Amino acid sequence: MMSNVKKRVNVTEKRLINCHAVDVNQLMPLKYKWAWEHYLNGCANHWMPNEVPMGKDIELWKSDKLTEDERRVIMRNLGFFSTAESLVGNNIVLAIFRHVTNPEARQYLLRQGFEEAIHTHAFLHIVESLTLDHGEIFNMYNEINSIHEKDKFEMRLTQEVLDPHFSTASFEGGQKFLENLIGYYIIMEGLFFYSGFAMILSFLRQNKMVGVGEQFQYILRDETIHLNFGIDLINGIKEENPEFWTPKFQQHIVDTIKQAVELEIQYAEDCLPRGILGLTAPMFRNYVQYIADRRCERIGLKAIYKSKNPFPWMSETIDLGKEKNFFETRVTEYQSSSNLVWS
Repeated sequence: MMSNVKKRVNVTEKRLINCHAVDVNQLMPLKYKWAWEHYLNGCANHWMPNEVPMGKDIELWKSDKLTEDERRVIMRNLGFFSTAESLVGNNIVLAIFRHVTNPEARQYLLRQGFEEAIHTHAFLHIVESLTLDHGEIFNMYNEINSIHEKDKFEMRLTQEVLDPHFSTASFEGGQKFLENLIGYYIIMEGLFFYSGFAMILSFLRQNKMVGVGEQFQYILRDETIHLNFGIDLINGIKEENPEFWTPKFQQHIVDTIKQAVELEIQYAEDCLPRGILGLTAPMFRNYVQYIADRRCERIGLKAIYKSKNPFPWMSETIDLGKEKNFFETRVTEYQSSSNLVWS
């Protein structure tokens, strides 16, 4: 038997951040069962882009049955998402993972990082299927102002956390890390993504671009788990470190969310200079504000806008008002995209 054997992990000593006394390599015993459940739900939702047939999309794209405005919506969303998923993945691997000191939460982050790669793969699959210009799509974040501003907004929230000398041990560092988590889970994945989901799924509702729409459905299902994990992580850190959640910091977060809402409205106006498929840019002002209120409520902030949801059919797809319960138990109704069932 080895001498100098260290004591076994005491579950009560586990913490989401700033836990250096407990071996982060030891998964068991679990303390944060919600993190493990999110990991299992992510695994149950596994899919790959090449499982989705694109034949009907190719035929429609090559025809004259899509208007220029409809093509614009599709192109803009491919341009935004193709880079946004990489930004999220890089933030997980290079910023968040290093500072989360809990193994079950890290287990989920590994799964999420893989899913971000799948999502980027999905956009490449769409681009290649439709024989679009790779450079135009993947460099759109440098060429289209409304996309560039959203990505620049997110990268600013990552900059300090990426510094090799950054630490969550200080009061300022802990707040900055929370800001990063809110910026990527609440704003990027929970707000910036949802306008695009509504736009693309509007095509699917009218039996147009069905392959693209199906892939966005799977991505939306993934993102719902990402969002719920992020909310649990944020609320868990708040509970363990209540000193971070000052009135001044809360106001800073509210102001940041308001800024993000305006950026997303500008993006919707850019995608929809004229109405298509029953969608108009003014509708997205209400939609983005409605979603922002739901996100604020989930992390303990008051609703800002009190806007109504102009797209009730999106709530039927993923009930925004009940996200907390949506994946609360293990998913058993599907195991891959080939038999994914929507209730």
